[in-house]
Amino acid sequence: MTQTAVTPVREPAVRKATPGGARTARRSRRRHLALPYVLLLPALVLELLVHLVPMLMGVAMSFKELTQFYIRDWASAPWSGLDNFSVSLDFDAAVGQSLLRSFLTTCQFTALSVGLCWLLGTAAAILLQENFRGRGILRTLFLVPYALPVYAAVITWAFMFQRDNGLINHVLHDQLGIGDSPAFWLIGDNSFWALLVVSVWKGWPFAFLTVMAGLQNIPRDMYEAAALDGAGIWKQIRHITLPSLRPVNQVLVLVLFLWTFNDFNTPFVLFGEAAPEAADLISLHIYQSSFQTWNFGTGSAMSVLLLLFLLLVTGVYLLLTTRGRKTSDV
Repeated sequence: MTQTAVTPVREPAVRKATPGGARTARRSRRRHLALPYVLLLPALVLELLVHLVPMLMGVAMSFKELTQFYIRDWASAPWSGLDNFSVSLDFDAAVGQSLLRSFLTTCQFTALSVGLCWLLGTAAAILLQENFRGRGILRTLFLVPYALPVYAAVITWAFMFQRDNGLINHVLHDQLGIGDSPAFWLIGDNSFWALLVVSVWKGWPFAFLTVMAGLQNIPRDMYEAAALDGAGIWKQIRHITLPSLRPVNQVLVLVLFLWTFNDFNTPFVLFGEAAPEAADLISLHIYQSSFQTWNFGTGSAMSVLLLLFLLLVTGVYLLLTTRGRKTSDV
């Protein structure tokens, strides 16, 4: 019997890493990790220069007695501590009472504007989901208020709200016979409703665009299955559309709230530097307290209080919505 010679199997040689190759790998890894930060650096620098630095300067100004006598060198203004905040929050004095009244007016205005923008935008987006002739034209027309420059749109509304020659009074009073005489829309109590109409008109297309984008992610099979089960349009909206749009609506409502509560352009262009008491939003009120009375210390303190309020509301809102989303997922 012959024995077969067994050839030993050679193990593959392990290539030892050289020090130069290891350094190259570490350098490549560091470059890969640093790339996102390098790309974000221009945006971070711009954010620092445009927002953070002025905000920090405003916070510093709120602790100083900064009036018209120190405008040329605001850093030399005397230190006032928390006096500006005490004056702003003293609701027994004139400054605190006017600030509280403006704050409550802004809260009422924001609640109505955000609610109407969301309602109109959601309704229009749901109605335009179905295919019909002219749908593309309607979608384009609905986005016109959002595409127009704010100043051009608000100035147009200011002309329309004129008492003697405005389009609003011409239609309501001259054509429809509503009211004994043409109404004043830019002064008095009606100024609040005029401001609300302009805010909703230019804000609801954003809600419409956002909800319409969110509706694209809802499968049509869900509606078809619900229709086969006998569910009508209202049940489909209640049990399919609105629950599916919850993540979109959570972001939409927060963005609308921040935009509306901080809105300065609309009341400033519509009413000028001095808004009527009924439409005295807090953004314009802080502007008047700073640039008309030349008390920048008190105006800065009001701005800091507004920032703290918005941060508090945003934090509570995100906490509640995040907790609600986790609960629904469970």
